[in-house]
Amino acid sequence: MDRPVISLVDLRLRDAGLAMPAPAGVALPHGNAVHDLRQRLLRDLRISVTDRCNFRCSYCMPKDVFDKDHVYLPHGDLLSFEEITRTARLFSQLGVGKLRITGGEPLLRKNLEALIAQLAQIETLDGSPMDLTLTTNGSILARKARALKDAGLKRLTVSLDSLSDPLFRQMNDMDFPVATVLQGIEAAQAVGFANIKVNMVVKRGVNDHEIVAMARHFRGSGVTLRFIEFMDVGATNGWRLEEVLPSDAVLERLQSAFALTPLSATAPGETAVRWGYVGANGRHDPSLGEIGLISSVTHAFCHDCNRARLSTEGKLFLCLFASEGWDLRALLRNGASDSDIRQAIAQVWGQRSDNYSERRSQHPEIAQQRQRVEMSYIGG
Repeated sequence: MDRPVISLVDLRLRDAGLAMPAPAGVALPHGNAVHDLRQRLLRDLRISVTDRCNFRCSYCMPKDVFDKDHVYLPHGDLLSFEEITRTARLFSQLGVGKLRITGGEPLLRKNLEALIAQLAQIETLDGSPMDLTLTTNGSILARKARALKDAGLKRLTVSLDSLSDPLFRQMNDMDFPVATVLQGIEAAQAVGFANIKVNMVVKRGVNDHEIVAMARHFRGSGVTLRFIEFMDVGATNGWRLEEVLPSDAVLERLQSAFALTPLSATAPGETAVRWGYVGANGRHDPSLGEIGLISSVTHAFCHDCNRARLSTEGKLFLCLFASEGWDLRALLRNGASDSDIRQAIAQVWGQRSDNYSERRSQHPEIAQQRQRVEMSYIGG
């Protein structure tokens, strides 16, 4: 005989903007993975640890908006390392197996390696080590690589949009030299980081002439280069569709210079389409490495998106292009139990139906109609 289901609302959840009845089929108890309304599992949590950055890349933090008078979040508003770790552990109990530390520039957060050490102790539902990774602009990576490795960081992704020093200085808009970022990558490899990824945001007419040169530089280096379509993240980067170079065009340029073969995805929900360099035997040569294409604009991958984002001040966002989030910090600081917070997370994920990139692909005009939270606030 079926038991009646009674929807309950915890007033603490209501005050945090999280009160809603659990959708049908959502697993709330500890130790259960959760699905959203499109049957997408929650697998990946991206944690922003600071809203500050020492670069002013036009596609993320343009200097005319984030100028010397820009007001950043006060330190007391940021989640503490203990609050971040507690939240990440609760996400792991709902099926998350990957944590990515982002910003802003996360290495600007003081003593970040202490947070890494705490997060490295978290296990997945099946008792496996958490996939713990970090995205950085590489500006101070050479100084931090050893401490990050010793603390338990598993993997690194470095943002790098050009090998041309004048162009790189222009794109970061802080006159920062490319050589320092390359030295940071070398330092990370020297302390034992393997499978480092480099992300290049491609803007038509700005740095697209560097595509083949970037691939040639990293081919055979142990670094995987990924090309990202210029996206309409945030509300200040002046995104225009005509500045997007489709990944299909990027692939054509690469195939004109290198023999490539398609590779299968390494995990469900992977954002990059993988291509491997072909060796003398006509097959993929792992020693030559691979490239990746991330095509959020022209080939949206909303259908299997498994990522949630935790902002610097503890708001939960369900999409990179979201306009609002849910306040977990209020629960963390107002006495909510682990069970309360876990249930709130499950409820929020359970009612998720986001597919912004798919809709933008069909109706590009919506990019100009919707306010979106800035990427420097919730991470890429």
